[in-house]
Amino acid sequence: MSSHMPNRARVIPLRPAPVAKEPLWRDVVGDVLRRERLAQERTLKDVAEAARISVPYLSEVERGRKEASSEVLAAAARSLGLGLADVLFLAQRELARSTSSRTRPARASMGEVRLAA
Repeated sequence: MSSHMPNRARVIPLRPAPVAKEPLWRDVVGDVLRRERLAQERTLKDVAEAARISVPYLSEVERGRKEASSEVLAAAARSLGLGLADVLFLAQRELARSTSSRTRPARASMGEVRLAA
């Protein structure tokens, strides 16, 4: 007597594709400030003094480590010969460019089955 075991499908769960993290606003704004400062060939010290903020604080803002207030952003913008609206526009454009270049996988709803080939 042979023991006959029915074939069973082995279910291997698929890991969802990692979704790239959206950049933080403070990172994008910091990048804009740094890019503008470097384009003008100015030092952190020069811009910080003109904006009346400390060099370490401006450095932290540029690196996205500090969430700057609108007053600090406006002062940094002015010291670069820009308005706050200019910095925000450049940051928004950068954010839109970085998020539109990524493709996001569709989210699976409850009960949805995904098959991989």
